[in-house]
Amino acid sequence: MITWTTYGTWLQGDKRGYVKDGKILRGNDALLKSNLKRLKNPATRFGTEHCAIVRHAILKKAQEIRQQIYAIVVCSSHVHIVAERTNEFIEKVVSFYKNAARLVLRSNDFIGRIWTKGFDKRFCFNREELEKKIKYVKDHHNTGG
Repeated sequence: MITWTTYGTWLQGDKRGYVKDGKILRGNDALLKSNLKRLKNPATRFGTEHCAIVRHAILKKAQEIRQQIYAIVVCSSHVHIVAERTNEFIEKVVSFYKNAARLVLRSNDFIGRIWTKGFDKRFCFNREELEKKIKYVKDHHNTGG
């Protein structure tokens, strides 16, 4: 499962918690304030139309690179994908998806920074873990994410 956020929407220190080096950390007001001051552009949030455009771009790229997507949700501030294993480095796969979405958003006159640097990854080592990740993403979609 891979997750990444739109620019400025889920910063280190966030009261909801945040991920750093694969670990979930609790909120930290001082760290959050520091990160908010360092933003060079307004935070990016997608509307419903932009979410659909991004979802379509990612699914199209997945077809091109022949990677099966088991579950995907594009929310106003982040993307979750559960995908099959591939021989490509995960960093390259995420780059494919972020770039595909960025290009289609730009072609639809989207202005501003789009993504944060980096992403979170959670590997599934058995069927049960995979099914939990798929359920999480599908449930996330059903709650509006």
